Amino acid sequence: MDLRKIKKLIDLLEESNLAEIEIKEGEESVRLARVPRGTVMAAPAPVQQVEAPRPAAPAAPAPALSADAVGKSTKDVPDGHTVRSPMVGTFYESQSPDKPPFVKVGQSVKAGDTLGIIEAMKMFNPIEADVSGTVRAVLVKNGQPIEFDEPMFVIS
Repeated sequence: MDLRKIKKLIDLLEESNLAEIEIKEGEESVRLARVPRGTVMAAPAPVQQVEAPRPAAPAAPAPALSADAVGKSTKDVPDGHTVRSPMVGTFYESQSPDKPPFVKVGQSVKAGDTLGIIEAMKMFNPIEADVSGTVRAVLVKNGQPIEFDEPMFVIS
């Protein structure tokens, strides 16, 4: 079916009081349905199998996180402005594996300088310094998965 015909059908649906239109032309068919403004359509819930409840195990104390698991302990993080991840993705310290890192500890940076990049959905997003100063700590490793709002750099 021609795209112009579909656009005309959309216009017809918007101008009329119809809730839906379905047109069949040979083997092709188009169905357009109107959803009133302000209405939110829920996606169909996936079918889940429910297992019988198991007896609860006795509560064990949560294991303490190691410094490696956290990246750096809060004692090792210097005071200063913390640059946090604006998204979930994979952190890279340079443009490519054969290039030097964008910044190193002790390096001076200006607001707007690139500190690293985060790959998210096959897009490379530069992470820029939002303050000027000296890089006091790099809290993430090259190639590390990173979460939203995770501390990445300390600048003072």
